[in-house]
Amino acid sequence: MSDNNNSTAKRKGGLGRGLGSLLEGNKYTGKTESSNTLNDVNTIADIAIDQIQTNPYQPRTHFDQAALEELAESIKIQGIIQPITVRQLDQNTYQLISGERRYQASKMAGLKVIPAYIRKADDQQMLEMALIENIQRESLNAIEIALSYQRLLTECSLKQEELGDRVGKKRTTVTNYLRLLKLPPDIQIALRDNVITMGHARALINIDTIEKQLDVFKEVVAKELSVRKVEELVRNLQNANKKPDPQHKLQFNKYDEEIKTVETRLSSQFGTKIQVKANNDGKGEIKIPFVSVDELNRILEILNY
Repeated sequence: MSDNNNSTAKRKGGLGRGLGSLLEGNKYTGKTESSNTLNDVNTIADIAIDQIQTNPYQPRTHFDQAALEELAESIKIQGIIQPITVRQLDQNTYQLISGERRYQASKMAGLKVIPAYIRKADDQQMLEMALIENIQRESLNAIEIALSYQRLLTECSLKQEELGDRVGKKRTTVTNYLRLLKLPPDIQIALRDNVITMGHARALINIDTIEKQLDVFKEVVAKELSVRKVEELVRNLQNANKKPDPQHKLQFNKYDEEIKTVETRLSSQFGTKIQVKANNDGKGEIKIPFVSVDELNRILEILNY
């Protein structure tokens, strides 16, 4: 048993040196760090697991137990392939920045020490790094991603365009995720638990009241409706709520169904109610409303103007 542990330690040491060469200016000590002194930042070292605290800013609220057990079995055989990232709070205590799945699985595997990349970070940097690392590397559900985006905006004082750059996503993608947080809790929970997809949720967002959203949502779940069918239900609901204009009565034409589909999808993409009108000759107009200069700038960015 001891020989196996020694071979694992050797593998981890070699791997640490490889990672160190990729991280400019980093040093790999190749041994367990003493708890009597503060370590230099930008080093990779083996740290006692019982000296590491979990990250209070961890955005992920649920870890699949079966997946953790599989990772723990892999760690028993292969060791830690990628070090976790920590900051040092004092001589005896570290705090996770990222890598909680590896940390939890290592504890399950019975490891006493774990390779870690030591960084310097204040509380806001901790939050930002943890959120971004999770968004980029973990399979978060849509609600966890939306909540992470919202926390980056509010707690890290980022603007939407800055957020898009940080997480490598288009602003429209960020906006679509943030809109999910406007849905009632029941629908958010269903999306989180994969009862419905993001396509279902984006269609439901376009319904004007929470009561109607919940009614359609219940029908979606009961009948296991497709995204296309939900879009059709939402479109019909919107049409039923429209009051006829006595001065400009719209005539039914062959383009109506296609136009309504385009209208629904454009509304989802732009994050605002888009109006598409066309006559029997196929001529018409698209109206994109905005309520502020910031809203106009956001729409112009989507249009790459």
